[in-house]
Amino acid sequence: MSNADSLPVVTWRKSSYSSDNGGDCVEVGINVPGHAPVRDSKDPQGPALHFTATAWADFIADVRAGHFPG
Repeated sequence: MSNADSLPVVTWRKSSYSSDNGGDCVEVGINVPGHAPVRDSKDPQGPALHFTATAWADFIADVRAGHFPG
């Protein structure tokens, strides 16, 4: 985990599953080759988790397949 300020210039994409009322907001860095930094959009200067692009793609596939309880 690192502070988002320590990352190179990252373009963040907010999850389509984020709520409009300010809760459950996740953003993923989309221009970091081979990596997927993830942060809480309510705390953009806070920590960001770093995943490999492969691990993140596997996680997204599992979410889409319904492998996690809603």
